[in-house]
Amino acid sequence: MVEDSPLKPDDFPVKVENQTPRTQKDEPVAVAETPELADKLPERLNEHAHQEEQDRWSA
Repeated sequence: MVEDSPLKPDDFPVKVENQTPRTQKDEPVAVAETPELADKLPERLNEHAHQEEQDRWSA
């Protein structure tokens, strides 16, 4: 079961393991319905986290 809590900066980068996106602490982030979604989800989450980090530094 996936916990309903927000991701924290130390959870990134998110990776995929057995079609399940996981944090650096190996906690599941979501349950993907397809392998394609399992691959795309971490990619988008990592891009978003990177952009937020860049925004913090530029402010």
